[in-house]
Amino acid sequence: MQTTYYGDDDILVMRLSDKPIAREVSQDWNTHISFADDGSTVEIVVLDAAAIGAYPLRVLNGQAA
Repeated sequence: MQTTYYGDDDILVMRLSDKPIAREVSQDWNTHISFADDGSTVEIVVLDAAAIGAYPLRVLNGQAA
């Protein structure tokens, strides 16, 4: 998994797989999930990530808090 945060735009991108993106679904105005052809999740994009509390990420004992 690769996590990238774009501070100037407050966008958090979590890349879960190297598979190509086949389709993207908006869960609401600020959360978008991209899927591969096989239905697996490839990427999650969160707009206004810091503003809604999704960034910074905290990790406690190897598990996301």
